[in-house]
Amino acid sequence: MRPRHDDPEVPDRIQAKDLDRGARAELKTLTKENADWVARHLVAAAEALEDDPALAHRHALSASRRAGRIGIVRETLAITAYATGDFALALREFRTYRRISGSDEQLPLMVDSERGVGRPDRALELGRSVDRSTLPASVQVALAIAMSGARLDLGQPELALAELEIPQLDKDRAFSYSPALFSAYAEVLEELGRSDESAAWRDRARRAEAALAGEGLDLVEVFDLEGEESGEPSVTVPAVDAPADETREEPAQLADPADAIEPDVAAILAETADQAPNGPEDDDAESERA
Repeated sequence: MRPRHDDPEVPDRIQAKDLDRGARAELKTLTKENADWVARHLVAAAEALEDDPALAHRHALSASRRAGRIGIVRETLAITAYATGDFALALREFRTYRRISGSDEQLPLMVDSERGVGRPDRALELGRSVDRSTLPASVQVALAIAMSGARLDLGQPELALAELEIPQLDKDRAFSYSPALFSAYAEVLEELGRSDESAAWRDRARRAEAALAGEGLDLVEVFDLEGEESGEPSVTVPAVDAPADETREEPAQLADPADAIEPDVAAILAETADQAPNGPEDDDAESERA
């Protein structure tokens, strides 16, 4: 029997056990039946996110109505709101998730959401509020890209370039985050009129992506962090000829997350308005339903 509310259909093939074990552990405070429904909606949201963010958002809303105090649920709702271009809702949900979990790992999307609502100054302030050395390398990179985007919003391309010149910018070594970083750097160089350098970094991004995919390149797996294994394997990137006037090593920039297409989700939000989670500073009473 389906639960109450006009929830999106969850395919029968999706089972609660498909949810990551750590995420399932967060649902243990719920009744088993409720936890299973929430888990299935979370899995369905993850599956739909890339191809149908509006549907993913509906699944996240359904999970939130049943488990509004659970961190993974609020994080999923924030991410799907961001994916649909509802940056105000994304900010609200990311703040709630941050209060519940104590985690800063979604800080880049929070910064980018501030950009999305037209507050690049607030985005920069938020990005500077956390000691970046406490963040995982991939999060540091995503944050640098978001901060660079905020600088571009303010018409500060030189500072946008500086935001990307971080330790993770290594033209000879590629990690999972490197193609996006290289591409972002190339975009800012292009903005500055440094087309030759931009083309070189775009080529590095392409080579890094191919290297990480193992596309027939002769690569050596290495580890970072001054000789210590960081747990994040990397590959050496085949050399690329740099322009003669390139005098410094430069980083890259991710595609601006805040520039995501904003689908029309008004109908979905209107449909669920009376059941959506409470306000930004609310801890949102949880509706557990069997």
